[in-house]
Amino acid sequence: MGDYHFVYKDVEGTSTQWDDIQRKLGNLPPKPAPFKPPAWTPAEEDDGLKPKNRDWIDSKTQEELEDLEDDRDLDDDRFLEEYRKKRLAEMMESARKPRFGSVIPIVGPEFVREVSQAPPDIWVLVLLYKEGIPECVILLRCLEELATKYPATKFVKIISTDCIPNYPDRNLPTLLVYNNSNVKANYVGLHHFGSHRCTPEENQCGQLSSCS
Repeated sequence: MGDYHFVYKDVEGTSTQWDDIQRKLGNLPPKPAPFKPPAWTPAEEDDGLKPKNRDWIDSKTQEELEDLEDDRDLDDDRFLEEYRKKRLAEMMESARKPRFGSVIPIVGPEFVREVSQAPPDIWVLVLLYKEGIPECVILLRCLEELATKYPATKFVKIISTDCIPNYPDRNLPTLLVYNNSNVKANYVGLHHFGSHRCTPEENQCGQLSSCS
């Protein structure tokens, strides 16, 4: 009868006390780390599985909307194709038109570039003012609010005597409305806008928003 011995194998990854002793003595290699499956993360939703509706169109960039021109599904959906074209036109128009959103301070040498040479499709409102004049503070506050509401219109402010030498303080604030290098309107003094009751929308100051 030949010599043989029985080898007992436990669940993979476990070891006997004897193995642990041998590892401490350096007779066996270190015990391998137990296997751990990678953490589960939800797969990103396939864009092809998303419902194609207005929200789906709105989530697209301009480049993606242009790439959808040959999408067969949109060819079969007249409403979505028309909405895609409308949305693309809006994005292209928005990218083309300069946006401002605040009252920009300028100095004399910048007037020609910032005001007179503004593109023909841009209306420019110029506030002539001086620090410390209450009426100027009131009108400037109105224009700052309007500038945020109508970012396609360019609002600038300049110290009066920096724009027009010896311009009298009694005429302040003065508002000049420019378009295509021409003065379209001018308002001298705060009485045009409701004096100290001037607000952006309730008085004539608000009517200037029609420029945009």
